[in-house]
Amino acid sequence: MDTLVATIEKGKPFFDKVARNKYLKAVRDGFISAMPIVIFSSIFLLIAYVPNIWGFTWPDNVQAMLMKPYSYSMGILALVVAATTAKHFTDSLNRDMPQNNQISFISTMIAALIGFLILSSDSISVQVSDTVTISGFDSAYLGTKGLITAFIAAFVTCGVYHFCISHHITIKMPKEVPPNISQAFLDLIPLGLSTIVFWLFDHFFRLAFGSNFAAAVIGAFQPLFSAAETYPGLALIYGAMAFFWFVGVHGPSIVEPAITAPALLYLSDNLASYQAGAHAAHALTPGLQYFVATLGGTGATLMITLMFAFLCKSKELKTVGRASSIPVLFGVNEPILFGAPLILNPVFFIPFILTPILNVWLFKFFVDVLGMNGFIYLLPWTTPGPLGIILGTGIAPLSFLFVVLVLALDFVVYFPFMKVYDKQMCEAEAENAAEEKLNELAETESATEKAAEEAAEEAAIAEGGNVLDGKKVLVLCAGGGTSGLLANALAKAGQERGINIISAAGSYGTHLDIMPDYDLVVLAPQVASYLPDLEKDAARMNVKVAACQGKQYIALTRDGDAALKFVADQLGKE
Repeated sequence: MDTLVATIEKGKPFFDKVARNKYLKAVRDGFISAMPIVIFSSIFLLIAYVPNIWGFTWPDNVQAMLMKPYSYSMGILALVVAATTAKHFTDSLNRDMPQNNQISFISTMIAALIGFLILSSDSISVQVSDTVTISGFDSAYLGTKGLITAFIAAFVTCGVYHFCISHHITIKMPKEVPPNISQAFLDLIPLGLSTIVFWLFDHFFRLAFGSNFAAAVIGAFQPLFSAAETYPGLALIYGAMAFFWFVGVHGPSIVEPAITAPALLYLSDNLASYQAGAHAAHALTPGLQYFVATLGGTGATLMITLMFAFLCKSKELKTVGRASSIPVLFGVNEPILFGAPLILNPVFFIPFILTPILNVWLFKFFVDVLGMNGFIYLLPWTTPGPLGIILGTGIAPLSFLFVVLVLALDFVVYFPFMKVYDKQMCEAEAENAAEEKLNELAETESATEKAAEEAAEEAAIAEGGNVLDGKKVLVLCAGGGTSGLLANALAKAGQERGINIISAAGSYGTHLDIMPDYDLVVLAPQVASYLPDLEKDAARMNVKVAACQGKQYIALTRDGDAALKFVADQLGKE
């Protein structure tokens, strides 16, 4: 097993490179930017339809009122994602562009919106009376059904802009012209060219296939979507997600962009079926990832964390388990991944990858065979897993049984591996205790020398406080949860030490607009592979950056003074 893990670890640089692929990053970051829409709209769904469980149905006019915010937010999700994806892809392209010849992300967002509407929507005209005609856009593919087209529109738009800007195919105005007016003329040719490209493509595509591009894409990808929802397909998706995390690469960054479109499409289909009184039969939805495959975090770590906390004899594992239990309950599992550790730990290679697969298979069995509804609502990923399963499936009666069985399944899979690792850790602790006792007997250091060391440590922290006073630190992770651990540790330690340090947490991909406001940006382990890209951004903004690895990061979140010293050291570097 050690040989297998060592072989896998050799491939980490390649997996890091895949995770940093600018197309995958743009898809992921573009969707994350639109996530508030998804979560916000789900609130109104819960209000509108959860009462149906107890036989209460809102009057038609009230239900229509409750659903209006959903229709005007989730109903245009793809339209929004076309713009946000274009924004993030533009940011990636600008890293390799001269600082005096950058692409305007505002312009690419506008052009992507135009291109997406051309590819996905038909103009409609309805005559309501002899004198009144209502015109507009068909909205059928402006929501989740149009996500793939939204990504394509964003990439094509940015590609046209990159070609025009990098080859100086623009209209340059005299220096005396105000910058905002000059920028408008600079963007005129790229905007016009991208629009013409979409217009001509759409015209000939409709002549050839008789439908808009978005409708054809859904039809073309449907076999792949269906294959993804089979037992082998689900195993491949969620097994790969866990595998990548096991080797130290943030798995969702690689896998999630490929399944975002079908997962959201099936969520909408489930909701439509539920509203029509039919069975919500799709298993592949965002909720399957958030609360089933990653119950507690990638690797389905909720149960193993609780096992460490309450069943292990090892003092270290007990401590790690109890310290990690609350974060893991809310889906933040880096403390257990790096604290135990689980990733790159040969003992846990099999259960870490197998448990998510078995979890999704059990869920699909409940949906396909027992008739339980799949997820019909999308809740925040930080919702505790068991609660997310129950609420996300519309409080389906079978969901309570599923929660019990899936926790039992995770316990059974992890238990033998936990026992092996606990035994190893106990033996190691016994050896360490013996060594420490010998060291204590051989200790000859005087009390004066110890006091001098302590004084030096205090002086270092005080000196660091001078460096840190008034500084702003931004900690980034994939979703904003793990980064909060270090940001909070810094804030608490600064307050206790009387140091005026401002720390904030965020998610990588949404940081560029706020990054210039900070003195230091720290990457959590799950996004440490993005350091080369962040360094390019930092060079343009005169901001210092650093990355933490594994146990180092977890140690800093638990030791405020060490966290302050780490930040002071980074700020003090030339």
